Amino acid sequence: MENYSIIIFILAIVIGLSAFADKAKLPYPILLVIVGIAIGFIPTMTEIQINPEIIFLIFLPPLLYDASFNISPKDFKTNLNTISTLAITLVFLTTFWIAVVAHYMIPNITWPLAFVLGAILSATDAVAAVSITKGLGISHKTITILEGESLINDASALVAYRFAVAAVMGSAFVIWKATLQFVFLLGGGFLVGMVIAKILAFILSKVHKNTNVTISFMLLMPFIAYLVAEQFHVSGVIAVVVSGLAIARFSKKIFPENLKNSSRSLWDIIIFLLNGLIFILIGLNFRYILKDIDNHMILPYIGYAFIITIVALLIRMVRVFLQKINLQKAFKKNRGGKRKVSEDALLDFNNSIILGWSGMRGIVSLAIAIGLPKFLEDSTPFPERNTIIFISVAVVLFTLIGQGLTLPWIVKRLNAKSEKEQKIE
Repeated sequence: MENYSIIIFILAIVIGLSAFADKAKLPYPILLVIVGIAIGFIPTMTEIQINPEIIFLIFLPPLLYDASFNISPKDFKTNLNTISTLAITLVFLTTFWIAVVAHYMIPNITWPLAFVLGAILSATDAVAAVSITKGLGISHKTITILEGESLINDASALVAYRFAVAAVMGSAFVIWKATLQFVFLLGGGFLVGMVIAKILAFILSKVHKNTNVTISFMLLMPFIAYLVAEQFHVSGVIAVVVSGLAIARFSKKIFPENLKNSSRSLWDIIIFLLNGLIFILIGLNFRYILKDIDNHMILPYIGYAFIITIVALLIRMVRVFLQKINLQKAFKKNRGGKRKVSEDALLDFNNSIILGWSGMRGIVSLAIAIGLPKFLEDSTPFPERNTIIFISVAVVLFTLIGQGLTLPWIVKRLNAKSEKEQKIE
């Protein structure tokens, strides 16, 4: 009962702070994280244990489904090259370079443990980026790429994480097996998502005149798609995304306008509350993660987390600008009078800076870190578990607060520069 009271209390704080953030023109995710940290240090505050499985089941499916349902399939396809580069290639690049830095910098971190840390911090959280940049006048293309990236990168990060943990447990890493499993996870997730979407489309075609029943089925769908995919040991993330994209196209054809509006209003409220809960929980858990670390190691670990944050940001920036150059080269090449890349897919300087700086980490990194096994197969404690969790949470906080607070300023400066250039022209 006490936990329920705390959750209600947190939801009230989320609503109140969001209203205050609007008035103060502050990004509400940042405010919620900071207030969460402050509340967590209240002596009488009860610890809320975050179960990683609950995070993946309760938070991930509706957030992914909402993003995939609202993304334009046409825009997604246009920017697929950039989205796949950020969501797959960049995730594995980030895992590798964070592992290299962690291995040589942090005491007692072996190569397998370094890759575990790299995998945990490899995926960005577009929920944070989109929430922070809302209302700042960012181009539709940039939002599409950020949301599209978040729809796929969690699957890539989870695959890297599974193999890294398996290596710590003693399994040998074999590249062809890893590649085969990655293809199986994505392909299986795609298949499950399509089947669930077909079944739901058939049901909705029969009941779409009943608003309450239709909306209820659509609310259940992301959870069903995720659970079925996980039951078959394929990617629940991809299953939810594919089903969301498919149902979005289907709903545009048969849903009346009043049903679309009712559904949209309900989803807006659910996503708002889930987002708020996520950010405040990240802050709340900092105190309880801090207590498992020796006092004399807190400052060094914070320093390591800061360096890893800079490394991750630099890797993302470099990869985004390389993608910008590659797209321009591909655009200039004609093949039989047909361009390989359309002009709409090109990135300009402003897009690239915003995409590069929007690499905040969030709830998925936190859930993966807390979900680390406590023991190895021989019942010995998982090595450096507390260290990995603490550094992961510190990086999440650095990116959310550091990049999150500066991102609106960067966007405004870039917009002002663009307006000035347009006037000169």
